[in-house]
Amino acid sequence: MSGNFSENLRSLCAEHGSIAQICREIGINRQQFNRYLNGSSMPAAHNLRRIARYFAIPESQLFTENTDFETKLSDAAGAVQHGAGEKFMAPFRGQQRNLKRYLGFYHAYFRTPSWGEGIFCSLTRFSEEDGYIVSRNMEIAHDPEQSIRQISRYHGMVTLRGNRLFITEHERAREGSVAQTILFSAHRQQLKYLRGMTMGVAWRPFPRPYAARAIWKRLDERVTAREAIAACGVYPVRSPRIDPAIRKYLEAPEKEDVPDTPGSVLF
Repeated sequence: MSGNFSENLRSLCAEHGSIAQICREIGINRQQFNRYLNGSSMPAAHNLRRIARYFAIPESQLFTENTDFETKLSDAAGAVQHGAGEKFMAPFRGQQRNLKRYLGFYHAYFRTPSWGEGIFCSLTRFSEEDGYIVSRNMEIAHDPEQSIRQISRYHGMVTLRGNRLFITEHERAREGSVAQTILFSAHRQQLKYLRGMTMGVAWRPFPRPYAARAIWKRLDERVTAREAIAACGVYPVRSPRIDPAIRKYLEAPEKEDVPDTPGSVLF
């Protein structure tokens, strides 16, 4: 029975990504969890219940023959994966537990060729909608002469794979672009910053794909919507309104992240 449990637990972990993340979400010590995985130890009743609740399956199912267990997992996955669209959406399902602590508002900072050397700030919100975690992004910016005004809105979906957040968004405008952002998940003790990369299409001086470092800063609940929107725009790199931690991350990318550029790459 213990052999079935460890095999089934390994199967579940393979479907859910980072074991370290799973341990943090369940609240079980990683070394203890490893003993469950290798079959050298069995969980006490309260830990067994926490594991079953985390994976949303009955406790008894964890002890079934592994072949039967795998069949049930495949059937459960296949039941919602029919057409191409359904298969594409599969990674975004069932993410409420994984992403619950990320819900809320963020200012997203990055550098885009559309605005030269400035640092772009947009407003993003993660929320739950119809069983999915969705993103809503607003970009508002003016050039220094106020002759060009950009307002863009994006809708997207969010998933956690391994220890990274993947945000896939499309611009609401007709024939708008599709953007992808990949962020490292935050430690439970630190949710202030999410760091990673964003990929999109520069809209001036002519449309061209680019990739750039991105850093998101979580907004305090006391910040009003008006204040959050007013802070969006393009800032000079040395603006005192730019958090030093944000400036440092965007100004000094590692070679392996963004080679030979100050902040972004054009393709």
